[in-house]
Amino acid sequence: MATIDDFLKLDIRVGVIVDVADFPEAKKPAYKLKIDFGSEIGIKNSSVQIVDLYTKEVLLGRQVLGVVNFPPRKIGSFESEVLTLGVPDENGKVILIRPDTDAAVVGGKLF
Repeated sequence: MATIDDFLKLDIRVGVIVDVADFPEAKKPAYKLKIDFGSEIGIKNSSVQIVDLYTKEVLLGRQVLGVVNFPPRKIGSFESEVLTLGVPDENGKVILIRPDTDAAVVGGKLF
């Protein structure tokens, strides 16, 4: 069973998507994101399999939540530096988790 101390080890922050690119080399359809997590963390890369529910235009400028303290993960030639968080819909497609208002501070830590 996880403890509150285990949860506190995760660094989950609010970021804003500043760039979205297709990722044709990925095994499953995906985008390459650049997410700004504020001055403390900076801009980080993330690969996300969300092309079924989101267009690039809808994603640009959207706030999301991401785990910023996992080690980077190589996906082909791309290095994904953060885990962008989501939950499944009834068909198993990923719905991004985001603050319910854009007033959330970019770089703000989930607590």
